[in-house]
Amino acid sequence: MKKLVCIWQWLIARLNAAGDYIPPLFLRLILFAEFYEAGMMKLHGENWFSSIHNSFPWPFGAEWFSDDISWQMAMWAEIIGSILLLLGLLTRFAAFSLLIVTAVATAAVHWPESWGSLNELWQGYAITNKGAGNFKLPLLFSIMLLPLIFNGAGKLSLDYLLTKVTGVDPHAKVSDFATAGLALMVIGAPLVFLLPGTGWALILVGAGFVIANRAITPDD
Repeated sequence: MKKLVCIWQWLIARLNAAGDYIPPLFLRLILFAEFYEAGMMKLHGENWFSSIHNSFPWPFGAEWFSDDISWQMAMWAEIIGSILLLLGLLTRFAAFSLLIVTAVATAAVHWPESWGSLNELWQGYAITNKGAGNFKLPLLFSIMLLPLIFNGAGKLSLDYLLTKVTGVDPHAKVSDFATAGLALMVIGAPLVFLLPGTGWALILVGAGFVIANRAITPDD
């Protein structure tokens, strides 16, 4: 039994070490391919946002931005953000930006126009649009972006090299109210465009946690 435990510890220790390199790299590569392709298609294609611009959520709708500006914003966010993911540079910022782009696109194009229950909403979890939505791919992309936001680009990245230069500890971890609050705010931000009530509730609760943490540990 003791030998089996030792073998198991040997195995998970090495898988944990490899996990700092391989999974985030593959996530960055596949997300780069998807978002870069989408951005380049916009760069070399015609603006079709005019037909859906009224469906864009606040503040990206027609009352604030023209369809041409929205097209340019989406295009450059996808191109620049995907390249940053590929390089592993400013990865958390790039991943969060692409998460917001994905949420806005989902709200404007992929989200069902109406639904009365979670069962009806879940019918939109599909690749082909059958009238109930088509948010399977953007949901999968969003879930793939989350590990890069929370865990970073991994050791095969420019971000990791920068931590060596700056002396910042990339493995530093703190578990407190602010940790929970920040996580709620990150998850709530894209939900604001899809489920506004839920999204804003998560952001407000998360902000409350961060403020409470500062009150408890003011010198942190």
